[in-house]
Amino acid sequence: MIVRDLSVEDRAQWQSLWAGYLAFYESTLAPEVTDTTWARLLDPSEPMFCLVAEGDDGALLGIVHCVLHRGTWAIGDFCYLEDLFVSPDARGLGIGRALIEAVYGRADALGCARVYWLTHESNSTARKLYDQVAKNRGFIQYRRD
Repeated sequence: MIVRDLSVEDRAQWQSLWAGYLAFYESTLAPEVTDTTWARLLDPSEPMFCLVAEGDDGALLGIVHCVLHRGTWAIGDFCYLEDLFVSPDARGLGIGRALIEAVYGRADALGCARVYWLTHESNSTARKLYDQVAKNRGFIQYRRD
């Protein structure tokens, strides 16, 4: 398995993993939102990126989307790991950890002051990994859609 940047040739496999991620969170998005997200992930002028985990056979096993933004608590940008998904067939193989570590590497190379993410409190499987690779600072998210 290798972790690499998303490429235009990945559209079908990325979209399948993206659909799996949305289904996991019991969400749907309008097709134009998915199309816009895809375009942004490939646009080098956008403050975001996508890394993929690719198996030896060329199949995409996982994706991670990150958004870079300024903050008021540091000079360097923050890296928000917005979406992380591993194909159900590939779970337990270290792919989630490899994707997070690759995000850490990219954030370090970009001079980011922080990498952070959210997950649902009921996502106990993912939280077992997250507790090993980051600190839960106890913050609670509030939002208005």
